[in-house]
Amino acid sequence: MAKSKTVFVCNDCGSEHAKWQGQCNDCQEWNTLSRLSIDGGSPTRGGFSGQLDPPRKLIDVSAEELPRIQTGIGELDRVLGGGLVHGSVILISGNPGAGKSTLLIQVMCQLAAQRKALYVTGEESLSQVAMRARRLGLPMESLEVMSETSCERLIMQWNEMKPELVVVDSIQVMHTSVNESSPGGVAQVRESAALLIRQAKQTGTVLFLVGHVTKEGSLAGPRVLEHMIDTFVMLEGDGDSRFRTLRSSKNRFGAVNELGVFAMTDKGMQEVSNPSAIFLSKSEEATPGSVVMVVWEGTRPLLLEAQALVDASALGNPRRVAVGFEHNRLSMLLAVLHRHGGLQVGDQDVFVNAVGGIRIDETSSDLALILAVVSSFRNRALPLDLVCFGEVGLSGEIRPVPNGQERIREAAKHGFKIAIVPEGNKPRQQVSGMKVIPVRKLGDVLAALEEL
Repeated sequence: MAKSKTVFVCNDCGSEHAKWQGQCNDCQEWNTLSRLSIDGGSPTRGGFSGQLDPPRKLIDVSAEELPRIQTGIGELDRVLGGGLVHGSVILISGNPGAGKSTLLIQVMCQLAAQRKALYVTGEESLSQVAMRARRLGLPMESLEVMSETSCERLIMQWNEMKPELVVVDSIQVMHTSVNESSPGGVAQVRESAALLIRQAKQTGTVLFLVGHVTKEGSLAGPRVLEHMIDTFVMLEGDGDSRFRTLRSSKNRFGAVNELGVFAMTDKGMQEVSNPSAIFLSKSEEATPGSVVMVVWEGTRPLLLEAQALVDASALGNPRRVAVGFEHNRLSMLLAVLHRHGGLQVGDQDVFVNAVGGIRIDETSSDLALILAVVSSFRNRALPLDLVCFGEVGLSGEIRPVPNGQERIREAAKHGFKIAIVPEGNKPRQQVSGMKVIPVRKLGDVLAALEEL
């Protein structure tokens, strides 16, 4: 028998090192290396049967697309790119209590009426799963459930039952006899996931894997898990809010950064058909430091409220706090505002927030942050029917953003009357009921605010 090989794997980036060290050379993170033993050349490793599948010409491979499986939940289908693909592996992660198990039990109970479905739980008992399904009023007649943590025993049942959909809740509690380390470790998570993914690909089964998150909010276990699966979605939401957002960061069968919005109710996760309405302020009075922006999430526009508070600092180093926005981008925009707008906020504390707990990664929010900071600094409220979007460059220019026409039409549909947009996004035809103010530089933006 070949000797086993010992390597040290980084939990964050998945890179391998020959010996333990305090810092990973690739991602520069500290104390993330874990020991991993690899069997060297074991002939039975991976389930090799001795039969080889010869390669084929690419033109001889069938390229016909299989019809997607509709889950019955429109927001979930949107995030997945239109539905479930046969043989795909979907990793869903989120904070404890976000609603991962609730969402999956809803999907599986609905689909089990037409297709064979298996729900595998390793953290809860079968009675707990049944109590949840009964509390949510779900059809329980057709769904098969089992409590199992061994990958080998699960695959034996998998081959006997031949399901079309399988849920494993969660991958951190599964273990395989190929590796002797404890469940939840780097080695067990990677080996268990590899066995289940191989089984799903060979049988054309849709596989859902539930993953835990660390206290920093990232996926627990080796990051190499994200490279093995087809789709990675994250269920996010504050504990004091009934709304949840489902965002895809990797999808081989659809658009990435797609966003789905759900409401947690006593009947489970209910999809929100008009998410812009829940994120907009219901206040009847305009307040300084608040403005509505239009961001593009996946394949649709979304209206969100950006807030800013600028106050005199009592500290030697003024604070810069960004919730929902990138901190470094806020610092850059404040420097641009000082250099090209003549607004000095160097001695002020600046706090910005995206209302609703949404994380904004798009640069089209730059103009909204500028307007919110100026409004709060001057203590002058902006009109309630004002909306804006645009990217701000280092030289003070306002750059156009993609899908400008769709953003303007979405704002007009929600009753907004004034829009400040980049010159490059100016509509060719007048939008009914909407006054569009095109701007080219930061000076044009400040001049437009004086006229409002």
